[in-house]
Amino acid sequence: MPPWASIDTIMFDMDGTLLDLHYDNYFWQVLVPKVYGKTHGVSADAAREIINCKYAEVHGTLDWYCLDYWEQKLKLDLVALKSTIKNKITVRPNVKTLLKQLQLSNKRLLLITNAHPASMQIKLRHTGIDVYFHQCISSHSLKLAKENHGFWKSLQQLEAYRPERTLLFDDSLPVLRQAKKEGIKHLYAIKQPDSQRPSLSPAEFPQVEDFGHIMPSQHDLE
Repeated sequence: MPPWASIDTIMFDMDGTLLDLHYDNYFWQVLVPKVYGKTHGVSADAAREIINCKYAEVHGTLDWYCLDYWEQKLKLDLVALKSTIKNKITVRPNVKTLLKQLQLSNKRLLLITNAHPASMQIKLRHTGIDVYFHQCISSHSLKLAKENHGFWKSLQQLEAYRPERTLLFDDSLPVLRQAKKEGIKHLYAIKQPDSQRPSLSPAEFPQVEDFGHIMPSQHDLE
């Protein structure tokens, strides 16, 4: 259970934390190679190999998350393609219940995502979870990915927060490790970001399996 009373700012990642990562994994690893192959006249296997090589070139950088970059590289309308599988966008169990409860407190709630703004808007429109947050911020507005050096310090330009009184939920170990280096004190990982894939192995951060397991009472939040 997080020390809710010692926290002023609560930050949530989006994909794999609030939303099931299955949508993104299916999109990038199944749908995009399929459409790329048909569009460019190559086999499914060849398309996957080509695209995986392109992914590897920019992994860990902001370009890896950038729809503009990938539309140029792959010559595909990815924003339109994302909208064709909106039915796969799902909110993880007890997320809305937790966010509603946290809204009753005087804490600052932030959505901090590496998702491209266009992708973020598709997901927020589909799920309506933006109503729970004071700000929804894409890392593209800071021109750094969350796992990049200096991101969390740069975030202070958009949202002042006290790292020692901040809680971050994220499914990415590189992101959590960078946040720790930059002073964020309370860090929680997600045990199973993709409901269709096995749980992640335990690492150096406590893992949340279901947000219902850490639901605070009103007394906890005071």
